[in-house]
Amino acid sequence: MLDRVLLTNDDGIDAPGMAIMEAIAAEIAKEVWVVAPEHDQSGQSHAISLHHALRVSDRGGRRFGVTGTPGDCAAMGICHIMKDCLPDLVLSGVNRGLNLGKETVFSGTVGGAMTAMMLGVPALALSQGYTDRKNVSWDSSRKLGAATIRRLLDLGWGADAILNINFPACPAEEAGEMTLARQGAGIIAGMNVETRTDPRGMQYHWLNFHRSSRTQGPESDYTAHRAGRIVVTPLRYDRTDEDAYATLATQLPRLP
Repeated sequence: MLDRVLLTNDDGIDAPGMAIMEAIAAEIAKEVWVVAPEHDQSGQSHAISLHHALRVSDRGGRRFGVTGTPGDCAAMGICHIMKDCLPDLVLSGVNRGLNLGKETVFSGTVGGAMTAMMLGVPALALSQGYTDRKNVSWDSSRKLGAATIRRLLDLGWGADAILNINFPACPAEEAGEMTLARQGAGIIAGMNVETRTDPRGMQYHWLNFHRSSRTQGPESDYTAHRAGRIVVTPLRYDRTDEDAYATLATQLPRLP
């Protein structure tokens, strides 16, 4: 059993997924600490607040709310709140909804875990699929989360990556085995801008993703998810495209 874990998320400290995450963490660690956003911070990616102050509210029982992003929360937890008793592991989630494909670049759940990894603490991002957004079943993550984390800790992974875990939208007993997958192409096909007018006659705008099905590839996270598996994908900061690098290397100089 781990000595202590730090939890964060992007849905907010009072979100149902945080309660699931706390229950999972209690099975694998002696101490569970929560440093999470006061409000929903979905879509914040790896954002860090550099131009406004952060406020922290002590909720009691090693639980702290932060007026910032998941990245802010990971930094506050590791570099401030727990600086004298660093966590053995950071768990970000459990997110309401999947974090698969290219969409992971926007994910605050993934961003919180990536920030922790950058600060030297191993981290996992956990997400729960659903079929009804208003009535999410957390059964597979709640019942299988602790065993999944224990197995991954036993296996180990590189210090320069996080593991992105997605649980299927089905009862725990129907979930497929834990499966390693690559980041797929995702299903984002563009963005929509919806323009409205407020009561004072001023325009405002909502951004939304336009999604469509795409060919993902046989090893992709989406393919594994559609097969009902618990999907595990290692993610890292290095986004160097090797094909483009090789093409440009024929025309541009490189350092020896």
